[in-house]
Amino acid sequence: MPPDNKKIAANTLMLYLRMFVMLAVALYTSRIVLQALGVVDYGIYNLIGGLVSLFALLNGTLVNTTQRFITYALGQEDRVRLNKIFSIAVNAHVLIALLTLALLESVGLWFFQEQLNIDADRRAAAMVVFQLSAFSCLLAMVTSPFYADIISHEKMSVFAGFSVLEGCLKLGTAILLQYIQSDKLIAYAALLATVDLASRLLYILYCYTHFSETHYRWYRDASIEKELFSFAGWSFFGSAASISFNQGLSMLLNIFFGPVVNAARGIATQAQTALLLFITNFQTAVNPQIVKTYARGDYDSLHLLMMRSSRFSYYLILLLSLPILCEAPLVLQLWLGEVPEHTVIFLRIGLCTAMLYTISQPVVTATGATGDIKTYNIVCSSLLISILPLSYLALSAGAPAYSVYFVHLGIELVTQGARLLLVRRKLRLSLSRYIGGTYLRIALVTLVCLPLPIGLCLSMREGILRALLVGLSSGTLVALAALTLGVSAHERRFILGELTRYCRKLKPLGQRQP
Repeated sequence: MPPDNKKIAANTLMLYLRMFVMLAVALYTSRIVLQALGVVDYGIYNLIGGLVSLFALLNGTLVNTTQRFITYALGQEDRVRLNKIFSIAVNAHVLIALLTLALLESVGLWFFQEQLNIDADRRAAAMVVFQLSAFSCLLAMVTSPFYADIISHEKMSVFAGFSVLEGCLKLGTAILLQYIQSDKLIAYAALLATVDLASRLLYILYCYTHFSETHYRWYRDASIEKELFSFAGWSFFGSAASISFNQGLSMLLNIFFGPVVNAARGIATQAQTALLLFITNFQTAVNPQIVKTYARGDYDSLHLLMMRSSRFSYYLILLLSLPILCEAPLVLQLWLGEVPEHTVIFLRIGLCTAMLYTISQPVVTATGATGDIKTYNIVCSSLLISILPLSYLALSAGAPAYSVYFVHLGIELVTQGARLLLVRRKLRLSLSRYIGGTYLRIALVTLVCLPLPIGLCLSMREGILRALLVGLSSGTLVALAALTLGVSAHERRFILGELTRYCRKLKPLGQRQP
């Protein structure tokens, strides 16, 4: 069964619409809440939320695990096993929620009472916020399998609609907050907890009425439980490795250069994360089909999906990143006003690493589809952890601060090669075909797109006019090069056909044929 390109395109569009609406709502909500609460209470709310979220780290891994197993069972069209997996996943999430509750009410409560610097007159309100935030966190954990089920069924329009509704409710909460006369911090936390409860019940109701596997039954299946927890454990190992080297690099830079460099790293990371969000939406639409295609044993379609996802993800981030790479000083100046030292070079090297990262994600998804990730995670996580000692050696030898970014970039490149070598047999992947269909096309598009923007930067004085010309030329070049050199003839026909279809829809009604 060939990949459903139209479904991927439609789902990607829905996820992008969701992202833009949610971003606008979040930015406006933050402004209103800050004005209503004041700086101190706003800081307390974010501090408590950050503390509670630390205890939810394992839940993120378990959500991804649940989504993988549900998607795989959907691809096999095994309804009995699908219901078992969902029910056992609910049991697992409830267990993790209970463990998290115990940690929050012991370690978390101790840290809140003994370590957090909160004024005495606001500690009682902060305690209420802590408990309400814990409630929302645990509620999200218990209901996560329903969220994962919607994504696995590729119901992105439903997911986007619920997310936008939740965002609008939170915006309404922020507006209502301005008219509340009692303690606004407690009222805001209580209202948000109510919104969380309502939105989660909506997810449950939709799943229960549309997907039969979400009708919970008590199951004990040792083989499924072992497989699920083993996968979650090794996934957590990989996630912990990523978090460790990222936080470790921040500590190393602080030790060797002080907090100013940490500010530069924080800004570069924030910009990099924002750009990767655009890619995440596209890959979220593709990932379920990668898993389902593997589950059906359709390796030709699987390889095609992997190559397409890698290439299109790269072209998208190149389209967004190339103007920023060329005009990083001006972009940062306009954004921040005062730009900390090292920020420009941190951002540029970080974006290059992000480009490599986007190429590899379809391989990571396909590897997860196999279920056998132990060796893969041990090797790849060990390589990523090696960034820390190698960076320490470089800095100890007197290397500049940006050397840690070059170490990260180099190790990411090595890790990509290791990923392909580790999975080629499991996925029956021809390395020559995959490299030719992915990396060579990507390299060709990149080489074609670089000369003109770089030439403009070298020949013109920095300013808004140059930035506009660089943005226009790089965007046009990336689009044309990707369409002519970066895709196959079949993909080109599909893209042009979809663009033509959407353009026809946009025609004024009076110009349409009767």
